[in-house]
Amino acid sequence: MKPNLKAYCEAGRLEAGCDEAGRGPLAGPVYAAAVILPPDFHHPLLNDSKQMSEKARETLRPIIEAEAIAWAVEAVSAREIDTLNILWASVTGMQRAVLRLNPRPDFLLIDGNRFRPFGPYGCKDFQTVVHGDATYASIAAASVLAKTYRDEFMRSLAAEYPWYGWDRNMGYPTSEHIEAIRRYGYTPWHRKSFHVKELEPSLF
Repeated sequence: MKPNLKAYCEAGRLEAGCDEAGRGPLAGPVYAAAVILPPDFHHPLLNDSKQMSEKARETLRPIIEAEAIAWAVEAVSAREIDTLNILWASVTGMQRAVLRLNPRPDFLLIDGNRFRPFGPYGCKDFQTVVHGDATYASIAAASVLAKTYRDEFMRSLAAEYPWYGWDRNMGYPTSEHIEAIRRYGYTPWHRKSFHVKELEPSLF
């Protein structure tokens, strides 16, 4: 099925879509993006980034960057994730990305079901949308930027830590990654607050 994304929530308002990538991995930052699209923006490849091929995401990224009214991407480190927890680290990343947008959006569309007021934005200035990346074009665009920037960063880390397969698993808890942790231990890029059942000491 071709995606049927909405161009906006309310016509005539400057809306920014916000999304993150990398909530589930054991290693690496979580990346968040905020994007303001023109109301007439359309591209047949645009969809929830999880439903797109890597090639499609990489094709669409420069198009979004060129045609967006404004966009920003922020990374929240593993240490911050351990301090804040992954939910609020993701929210913090989206907030930081929004604050970098110029012009400033009037309203925020947030993928998911949790957010909180910050800076100039109160409770009436944003809306959370479950499966928002498959609902609104601006959130889908943010998901593409967050995903491609995070994957690019994890591939760069893989050159320094080749044993973990981050160029393939992007830090997610694959069997390859878990086995590498068993053999080589954790790196400074691992999230110490994330516990994997397969790495827990056996009771027998």
